[in-house]
This record gives sequence, structure tokens and C-alpha cells, in this order.
Amino acid sequence: MKPAVAKILRSSVTAVLALVVIFALWEGYKWLGSQTGDTWPGTAVELPVSSDDIIMPHAGEIVGELFSDIRDGRSTLPLSLFLLKKAWFTLQEAAIGFFLGSAIGIGLAVLMLRWRVAEQGLLPWINVSQTVPLIALAPIIVTWGRNQGLPDIVSISLISTYLTFFPVAVSALRGLQSPDSAHVELMRSYAAPWRTTLIKLRLPAARPYLFPAFKIAATLSVVGAIVGEISIGTKTGLGRAILEFAQRYAVWPERLYASVFGAAALGLFVFGMISLAERLVLRRTDEVVA
Repeated sequence: MKPAVAKILRSSVTAVLALVVIFALWEGYKWLGSQTGDTWPGTAVELPVSSDDIIMPHAGEIVGELFSDIRDGRSTLPLSLFLLKKAWFTLQEAAIGFFLGSAIGIGLAVLMLRWRVAEQGLLPWINVSQTVPLIALAPIIVTWGRNQGLPDIVSISLISTYLTFFPVAVSALRGLQSPDSAHVELMRSYAAPWRTTLIKLRLPAARPYLFPAFKIAATLSVVGAIVGEISIGTKTGLGRAILEFAQRYAVWPERLYASVFGAAALGLFVFGMISLAERLVLRRTDEVVA
């Protein structure tokens, strides 16, 4: 068996086993709560979370709900396909936010690398920008976008961009500054322009820093897109599904949990896509070196 195939199989088996363990712990906690009246065994101390069926539906019921029918406009389809349809819209918004945020982050890193004063002036503000609560910033971006006549997908993508650019900017700057000083001096001794040093030396050296940042940024782009959908109240996307199911939580708590798991699955998907891109880039680089 090829190493790549074996690695994929190991990852798949590990993921399945992790789900089995999570479900077992979930059901074990519910059983414990039902036996002790939601208290720790032998004490009067309450468990941190109630184990009743409203707060914690059975794992089997949550999975089963994925195959139940739900109305989508004039049509009826399984909840799993309904969430998949919603996830497709969220993925588009997250992708725009990811690529735009990554471009801004790398651009800021190059700017701070080129001029020391830019690093001293911009880096503190880049860090401070992440202290602004997204739930407060999202309505501002939405209102501004609608006043400018922009489609809602643009506003949602900008919210996603806000979360995405930070890890890329910080990690890219660190990666661009990582080459050994002797290598930089060698490039200077050859009278290499700053741009050539950036492309031939600094960017390849930044690769180990960039891909972990891209993985974080990809998952954050999904979070930003979902928060943006909830803030806008758009009729598409996982954010809308989560909002609708939250309003009906007392009736169908399983649907809200299913939509949350759908959002988690989308986050894992984009993380896996970046991991695949990293593997392809590393393989191509190794082939070039060989």
C-alpha cells in the first residue's frame, strides 16, 4: 500500500474512532445524569450541564434527524441535503473571505518587512483589531455594505476577511524574517534586488509559517461567514439554518445540534483542503529539489 493511501486510511479511521468516543462519552454522561438526578455520584453537587433530552438529545436522535425530511421552500428534502445546500453558500462566502484576507495579510507582512517603521506603526494596530467583538463589528459592515448597494455576499465575505487576515499577517511576517542572516548577506553580495531576495529566499523560508496560518485562517473564515449570515439575516447559508433552528430549539433540539455539526464538518473540510494543498506544494518542492 502506498504511504499516501495508508496515511489517508489512518486519518479516516482515527476520525471515525474519535466520533465513536465522543458519542460514547455523550451517552455515558446522559446515563450518569439520569441515574443520579444530574448530580455527581454520592454528592449533592450538580453536574455542569443538565442531561435532559432538551439540553442533550441522544446522539442517535441527532444522527437520525439528518435523514428526516424538512421543508425548503416548495420542496422537501432530507436535513442532511438541506444543510449541504446551506453549506455550499457559506463555503463560497468563506472562500472569498479567506483569499481576500490572505492577500491582505501577506501584503501587510511584506509592507512591514520592507519598512521597519511600518512594522512599528501597523503591528500594534493589527493586534488591537482582533479585540473588537465580531458581533459588534458585523452590523456595521452590513449597514455600510447595504448603503453602498453591495450584495450581502460581499458584506459577509468582508466579515470573514476581518477574521482571516490577522493570523496570516503575523505568521507571514515571522516567516519572512526567518531566513538566516548569512543567507540574506549572500543575496546582498550578489547585488540581488530586494524583490529577488523576497521571492527567491524569504517566501520559500516563510512556507512553514504560512501553511499553519492558512489552516487557522480557513477555519476562521467559516466562523466569520456564519456570524455574518446571522447578523444579516440572509436566507441562505448555515448561519441562517442555525438561527432558524435556534428559534425552534424547544421543539427540535436535534436539528440545532445537527446544524452545528454541519458547521463543524465544513470547518474540517476547509482545513483538509489547505492540508491537501500543503502536501501538494511540499511534494512539488521535493521533486524540484531532487
